This record gives sequence, C-alpha cells and structure tokens, in this order.
Amino acid sequence: MYTLKVPAPLDPGYRPLEVELRAYEKDLAASGLAVPFAVMILRNQGFCEHYQMSIFPDGKDARTVPLLDRLVKTLLWAWGGWKIVTFGSREVYEHLKAAYQAGGERAFDADFMATVYERPFEVEQADKLEDVLVTRSSASTVGRHLNGCRIGFDAGGSDRKVSAVIDGEPVYSEEVVWFPKTNADPQYHYDGILDAMKTAASHMPRVDAIGVSSAGVYIDNKVMVASLFLKVPKEEFNRRVKTMYMDVAKEIGAPIEVANDGDVTALAGAMELNVGNVFGVAMGTSEAAGYVDKVMNITGWLNELAFAPVDANPASLADEWSGDWGCGVKYFSQDSVIKLAPAAGIALDESLSPAEKLKVVQKEMTAGNPEAAKIYETIGVYFGYTLGWYSRFYDIDHVLIMGRVTSGDGGPIILQKAQEVLDKEFPELAAKAQLHIPDEKSRRVGQSVAAASLPQV
Repeated sequence: MYTLKVPAPLDPGYRPLEVELRAYEKDLAASGLAVPFAVMILRNQGFCEHYQMSIFPDGKDARTVPLLDRLVKTLLWAWGGWKIVTFGSREVYEHLKAAYQAGGERAFDADFMATVYERPFEVEQADKLEDVLVTRSSASTVGRHLNGCRIGFDAGGSDRKVSAVIDGEPVYSEEVVWFPKTNADPQYHYDGILDAMKTAASHMPRVDAIGVSSAGVYIDNKVMVASLFLKVPKEEFNRRVKTMYMDVAKEIGAPIEVANDGDVTALAGAMELNVGNVFGVAMGTSEAAGYVDKVMNITGWLNELAFAPVDANPASLADEWSGDWGCGVKYFSQDSVIKLAPAAGIALDESLSPAEKLKVVQKEMTAGNPEAAKIYETIGVYFGYTLGWYSRFYDIDHVLIMGRVTSGDGGPIILQKAQEVLDKEFPELAAKAQLHIPDEKSRRVGQSVAAASLPQV
C-alpha cells in the first residue's frame, strides 16, 4: 500500500485514484505484459472523445476491472455521452455492459445520460483499436460580453446570487438563502428566480440581457437535468421547469443565455486572468466544475464532476442521489465540510440546513479553532490529489476555486495544502499549473457577474 506523501489529516482511509492508478501502471511497466485499451464516449450530434492507455491482459491483475470502472465513469461525467465503446478487454466490456443497464451498479448514470441526450444508453465493444481512437470536438466561444445593462444570476442549492452589471461593472449584488432542492412546487423556484431578476433590474435603467449560471445540464437554455429541482415530479418538470429560465426572461423582456455553473466558474477565471486552459471548481452545495480551453472556448463537455469518483476506498461516503461512493460531491462541497466536522470534534445540530452547518464550522475557523482548520487542510489534500487525476483528462494551466466553502480563511488553506500535494506528489503538474482564488467578494458573487457576460447583445 502506497503511503501518501501528504496524508489527509481527518481521513486516514483516503485512497486517491490517481495514486492507485499510478501504482497499477508502475507494476504493469515492470511486468512486460501490457496490452492496449481504449474507450470512446459518444455524445450529441456525433461529437466524441477517446482515452487510450495500457492495461494487464484479462485475468492477470484483479485491479484492472475496478480501476477501469472508476476511470470510465470519470470520463463519462467529464465528457458526457449516451454510448460507451471499448477496445482491449472483454472483462472490462462485460463489467460495463452489466453495470450500465437497468438494475446495474451504474443504472443511475445510464438513466441520467439517457435523459440528457434523449436516447437510450448503450455500451459496445469494438473489434479494431482505430474504431475507438476517434475525436470529434465541439468547442465554442462563450461569454466575455460586457456591453450594456445586464443581469447575472447564479442559482445555487443553498443560496441564489444576482448582480446588476453595467458595462462590465457590478452596480448591485445580493445573496438570498433559499431551499430549491427540498421544494416540490416549481412555483417556488419560479418566484425566487423572478424576484432576483426584478431586484437586479430595479438597479439599472433597462435590461439588455440576462445570463444565468445554474447547477445542472442545459441544452439550448432548456433545463435537462438539475438537482435544484430534485423534488419536482417528472410531469411538472417537463411542463414547467424545462423552459423556466426562458419563461422568466420573457417576463423581464430580455434575451437570456443559460450555462452550467462549473463552466461559468472557469469563464470567471479566464476573464479575470485573461488566459486559457482554465479549470474552475465551485465548492458550494455540490461540486461544480468547468473548463475553458487554450483559446478561451468551452468544449461542449458535461463537466459534471460531482458524480465522478476521486477516492478508491470502497468504504468512503456514498452520494445520496447516485448511490455511488467516493465521488467528488462528498469531497469538494459543503457536504465534505459536514462529513469531516465530527472527526474535528465539531458537533453539528442535525436540525440545521447544510448551509447553516457550514456556517457553524466557519465560525469555529474565525474563532481560531485549529481542529476546524484541519477540515480545510483535508479538503486541500483531497483537491491536490484529485487535480493529479483530473489532469489526465484536462490540459490544465490554471486552477480557480470559488464557492461558499472557499469563503473566509478556508479557501487559502485549501489551496495551500493542494499546492503541497502537487509539489511533493506531482512535480510535473506543479511546474505547469497555477492555483488561484479570487478575492472574498469575487468568491461570493463573481459567478453571477461572469454569468452576466454570457449573452451576446
């Protein structure tokens, strides 16, 4: 068992996936048994991505199937898609085929992707390697439009943020606590969104455009899947939620552009730094990730890394929605803070909301409790090792973290420990990638301001 050079203070059982896979690859190189493996994932309009590596032949190493299960699932949630095509291992193919069907271990993932891409989920095996080594990209420009009077809205699971922005300068911003994930009546969501928009509009002479940063998956400004509407019945979702943002925009009387909050996080970083290859993570109610490529375009990938695994410890905490363990949502969100609080000796009243529990820990930080600081050190260790994992799939030059978990002293501690992990475990990545955190105000409302730049007027 590999001993981590930077252990997680409050999670001794943590087993970073990148470390596990590197150990496998080291043993493979020494064995002389390597055979090729490749996976392609197909998404909308024929776009696809592929990943290639070497593995042990079937039956030669018990780690192969569980590790590739984790790797393929990560690729699926990073890229998005409705079909997985593999080459090189019958065992891996049969495992994935069984897992991604109704009743299988990954039935949630298959159903989610089928809903997003509006077609049945499939797993296939290719006969030829070249049939899998295919990439068809869909990068596109987004945002960075600052002219005129704009509303920027950021819909989080615990609070909603809105900004009134005139020619790129925020003239008004507010945060309002709300509870979208526990409300089944879509009128609650509609009223909250509309109220935020009207409040921002009241601080400008007119509204030229509306930009929305929202957790979930959006295609042509339609809500395809979003945890914000978790309790809304399917019929009501299709009838009232799918076009909700467009309906609000009609009432305000302005064009709208809706984007995933992770992509807006990356966009905010790209705008602030004026660079590309930016990987952004918003640590809030969930983990929202996004990526802007070297020419500051978004890739068309899903980037729903909250559901992507990061920990190889099967005893790690499971996500309530997907039912899977070791996934990003329990490591880079307020859930992670809540998970680690007992190990830090901080008791949290179960009657409190997750956002209120986070505030309890933040108060302990302000009071100088060194045990509270260990929570953020642990998240920083998680983040450093996970950046090593993510860098297999993203070309990362800059990393930006935002969100309520990074507020106060916690954010700098997270980055400090992440940097220590990069320096000691992944020096090649440490030499390439720079870690950033915006100032306190930008950490809280920067996403809504970046969202305002989404529509082109």
